[in-house]
Order: sequence, then structure tokens, then C-alpha cells
Amino acid sequence: MRKSIVLITGVNGEIGHGLVRSLYKKGFENLIGVDLNSPDDFVKERTLDCMVGNILDRNLLERINAQYEIETIYHMAALLSTRAEFSPVVAHEVNVDGTLNLLHLAMEQAQSRGESVKFFFPSSIAVYGLPSLQEKRAAGAVAEDDYRHPQTMYGCNKLYCESLGDYYSNYFKRLSATDSKGLVDFRSIRFPGIISAHTLPAGGTSDYAPEMIHAAAKSEHNDCFVRKDARIPFMTMVDAICAIEMIMAAPQTALSQIVYNVRAFNPSAGEFLTKVKEFYPGADVDFVINDNRQSIIDSWPEDVDDTKAREDWGWKISHDLDKAFSEYLIPEIRSRYEQN
Repeated sequence: MRKSIVLITGVNGEIGHGLVRSLYKKGFENLIGVDLNSPDDFVKERTLDCMVGNILDRNLLERINAQYEIETIYHMAALLSTRAEFSPVVAHEVNVDGTLNLLHLAMEQAQSRGESVKFFFPSSIAVYGLPSLQEKRAAGAVAEDDYRHPQTMYGCNKLYCESLGDYYSNYFKRLSATDSKGLVDFRSIRFPGIISAHTLPAGGTSDYAPEMIHAAAKSEHNDCFVRKDARIPFMTMVDAICAIEMIMAAPQTALSQIVYNVRAFNPSAGEFLTKVKEFYPGADVDFVINDNRQSIIDSWPEDVDDTKAREDWGWKISHDLDKAFSEYLIPEIRSRYEQN
């Protein structure tokens, strides 16, 4: 018999690492990773196998399909927002075609087993597009159905993939004689900026915040590419992983939609620096504005409304801004750099 597994794409990434850490602690010993790069020792020690390969490689996915029975897919592989703007065609291939490949793999698995396959897709506040800074400030906390006019390729990719997930869950080949509704159980969270103590920022537009604290911990200079008053929502990696686990554990009948906002805190860049300086008074940060990257931040909401997540699957945060620093970021980051 084929071994039953949980598949994690982009396993070497920030969320992939956090997910492996948490699932392994909970006793999951059937994790299979896929990434473009060879996994580090942390991932190797906590996974059954890690395949080095591209999610655009259908031969790789066919090999996984033949070798394993997939219970759940966590599809983390993506080309992030900043890099996507430099290579929009490549971003579309990876972010859309790659997701389509994984959704089709989930459907093939579900059809062959006669059981649904859970599919988690990390979306982003990049799906939103506020037309002006004035309207952004007036809008306040934005709900899931508002301002979905992305101004980046990454945001376009994420918004379309949300729709693909809805299609595969509810409308796949609806003219066929075979009913496929519910065979793919697609669930998605629109994440704000995520701040991790364990992995370095990897090309996200919101990375100006974690870059500040990692640079301060290493006593390095940092040029922050946004204005002091730039404001978007954030959360810690711990809370991001918790949100994923909560939505995936929720009964399908409890979910009133397939995509949910989550958030924890939304300081301005200047307020974030003030917090960094509470722990690293010598933090050396200049605000050197990159107009193009700033314009992307200005198109994202100052905050999001996560009422639906709290109502449907009990979402709540562990870390507000103060606890994010005192209980997670500072202890973990200090330990990281002291060891090095």
C-alpha cells in the first residue's frame, strides 16, 4: 500500500520551516517536503523525505502521485512580491501554474481514493489595492470582499489562485456526469506581513519590519525602504502557523467562506523602530524611501477585518506587538545570534 503523507511545498521557506517545526512537535512523522533547494538539516531531521524539484515539473508531481497517498497539501511554494515585480512572467508561472498543478494533484488523489484532500493555500494582503493613500487611511480595517484590485503581479496571482481553489472545491468539471464537489477541501488565509525569529527575510515587500530587528541584533546598519508613517498589518510566525493549524482543524461545516483575513498588530514603520530600540538602543536605521516599493505598501490596507475568522474557527492571537517582542522575537533572535 502507498504510504499516507502530508505534502509541504516550499518547505525551505519561512512558513514552510515554521510548519515543519509545529507539525513535527505534534507528532506528524509522515511529512514530505518539496523545494527548489536542498533542505537544511532542520528540515531533513523532521521529514520523511524531501524532494528537490520544481512544482512546474509534472513528472515530479506524477512520481509523488504514484508513490504516496496524500491526506493534506500545504502549498507554500511561491515567488514573493518583490521578486515577482522584477520577473512577472516567471512569477505567474510559479504562483499560478504551480498552484494549478498542485490543485490537480489533489483532485487526482481525491478521486482515486474517494476521499477529500485538504488543501491549504497562503494568500496575502497583496490581493487588496487601495486607490490612494487618503482612501487607505479612511478605509480602516478592510473586509475580505472589499478593495480586491491588486496592483502587483503577486497580488494578482494570489487573488486568481483563491478563485482556482473555489473552482476545484465547488465547480470542477461541473458539466461532467461525475460530481467532484468537495473532493478538494480548499482553505486559504490572507496573511499580513509575517515576522519570524528563526528565518531571515526572503524578498517580501513587508520585510522592512523584520529586516530592522535582524539588523539591530547583528549590530548592522539598516536602510528602511518605506516612510516612517507607512502602516500595514503584521503578525508573528508563531501566530501565522497557529492560524494555519486552526483553520485546517476546523470542521468544513463551520467555514462560511474559503478565504479569511487574519491580523495581530499594525504599527507604523516608525513605531516599529521605536519598539526595536527598546531592546537595541543603538539600532542604526535610516529611512531611505524606495518610491516604487512604498507605492506598493500604500496600496495595501492599514489593517484588515478578521471577524469572520474569529467567528467561524475561533481565531485569536497569542502575540500583540508588546508580546511579539518580549516573548518571541527578542529571546529567539538573541539566542540565534549569540550562538553564531
